[in-house]
Amino acid sequence: MKPSQALSLLALLMILLSSSASVLQDTCRRFGGPDTYDICIEFFKANKDSATADKHGLAIIATGIASATAVDTRKRIATLKAAEKDQMIQQVIAYCDNMYSRAVGLFDKAAKGISSGKLGDAVTSLNSALDIPQYCDDEFLKAGVKSPFDAENFKFGVQCAITLDVTKLLTM
Repeated sequence: MKPSQALSLLALLMILLSSSASVLQDTCRRFGGPDTYDICIEFFKANKDSATADKHGLAIIATGIASATAVDTRKRIATLKAAEKDQMIQQVIAYCDNMYSRAVGLFDKAAKGISSGKLGDAVTSLNSALDIPQYCDDEFLKAGVKSPFDAENFKFGVQCAITLDVTKLLTM
């Protein structure tokens, strides 16, 4: 092989390798400034397949990551509910558990919508999931106590927003 052919082959290989990684990077760049970009990239690091996924793949991966966070939050909710003695606070915790359980179903529905091309249905489900952390926080406020799930609600809210935005990109 001539040096010029080898160089051309190497250039083509580098373009192919960088193009798959750039789908993730290009997607995350669409969300605004460097902080948002970093948050998006960090979010997708939870799934190694995101580095080589296309836009549809990223949307499916995002639903899986956010759904897993909802499941983890439900585990923490169960722990706090078991330890809580105040009946009113237990009811609020149970409400949050119900909301996060609903989130898992919404993400399943969104993933099916993305896979089947029913992006409007997926966006509707993800919009509903986006509200869940606020609903949970509001119930604690009504009970007159600070939510013990602030960190989880914030993380989940960010993940819902990223998942929703990545899915909306598919409609453009």
